[in-house]
Amino acid sequence: MKAGVLHARDDLRYEEILTPVPVKGEVLVRVKATGICGSDIPRVLGDGAHFFPIVLGHEFSGEVAEIGEGVTSVAVGDRVAGVPLVPCLKCGDCQKGDYALCKHYSFIGSRESGSFAEYVKMPERNVVKFNDSVSFEQGAFFEPATVALHGLLCADYRGGEDVAILGGGTVGMFTAQWARIFGAKRVFVFDIDNDRLALAKKLGVDVTINTLDKDFKEQVDKLTNKKGFGFVYETAGVDITMKLAFELAGNKSGVCFIGTPTKDLVFTPRLFENMNRKEFKLTGSWMSYSAPFPGREWELTAHYFSTGALKFDDSFIFKKVPLSNIKEGFDMFKVQGAVKGKVLIVNE
Repeated sequence: MKAGVLHARDDLRYEEILTPVPVKGEVLVRVKATGICGSDIPRVLGDGAHFFPIVLGHEFSGEVAEIGEGVTSVAVGDRVAGVPLVPCLKCGDCQKGDYALCKHYSFIGSRESGSFAEYVKMPERNVVKFNDSVSFEQGAFFEPATVALHGLLCADYRGGEDVAILGGGTVGMFTAQWARIFGAKRVFVFDIDNDRLALAKKLGVDVTINTLDKDFKEQVDKLTNKKGFGFVYETAGVDITMKLAFELAGNKSGVCFIGTPTKDLVFTPRLFENMNRKEFKLTGSWMSYSAPFPGREWELTAHYFSTGALKFDDSFIFKKVPLSNIKEGFDMFKVQGAVKGKVLIVNE
C-alpha cells in the first residue's frame, strides 16, 4: 500500500510499504479521510516523533476492508471512525475506566502505525460505526468532537447555565454545540476572528464576543448582570484565554482547560485569587474516553452527527490534500497563521 512515512524531522515521504494484516480480534480499515491534528505538527516539523520511520495520523474515518478471526461488531463495508487510543486495560486507571490516564497505552498514529496511509489496522473495540448520513469527512472529525464532549463532562456539566467557550477553533465549535445539546441557558463564544464568530452564530451559538473589542468585558457584565458564567471552557491553550477564564468564571462555577498550553503561564496573585474568592472548580481534560471503552463520547458523537443536532460545516475544512501530496499538507503549517481550519488528507 501507499503511505506517508516520516523518516526524520521534516522528511515525509510518499512511498510503498506492506499492507497490515488483521489477526484475531483486529479490523483492517480502508482509510478515506484523515485530519492533520495540531499534535502532528511538532512530530513532523519538530522533534516530537517517538521513533522513525513512522506512519502518523489518528483523526480518521474509512470503511472496513477486512476483519480478523472472532470479530463480530463490524462487517466488511461498514463505515467507521477510528479510535486512536489503545489502553492496556489492566492498570488501575483502566480498571476505573480512566483510559486516557493509562500509563502503558499505545496510540495509533504516534506509537504505532496510523492513518496517513491507504489502510490501517486496529483492535475491534477501536472502530465506531456510523451510518450513511454521516460523510467520511465528518467521520474524520469524530476525534476532535469527542475531545470537546469529554471536556464538557470533566467539569460536571449541567444544563440551565450560561456557558463561555474561549476559542473558536474546531474543538471550541464542538464544545459550544455540546453545551447547547445538553441544555445550556445561553452559549457565548469568545474569539478574535470575526469569521470564526460568524460560523459560531451559524452553528447556533447565542452570543459571540470579539475579545479585540476594548469594551468586551463591559459587554459581558451587561449580558450576565455581572454574575459571570456557570461554566467556562478554554479551548485555545493560550496565555490570554487561560487567564480570561479566571475572570469570566462566576461564583461556584466549573472551569475546564481543554486547550493544551505550549508556553509558560504566569498568573498574578490577584488574578489567581479569583479561584479562591469565587470558589470555582478548575479541572483539566485529556483526550476523550470513558467506560465502557471507548465511551459515551464516541457513542454520542455518532448519534448526534447522524441526527444533525451536532452540526458539521464545510468551513471546518481548510483544504483537502491527496495522500500522494501529504508533504505539501504539512508545508502549509510552516507559515504561522496560514492554516485556518482542518487540513484533511484524503484517499480517492
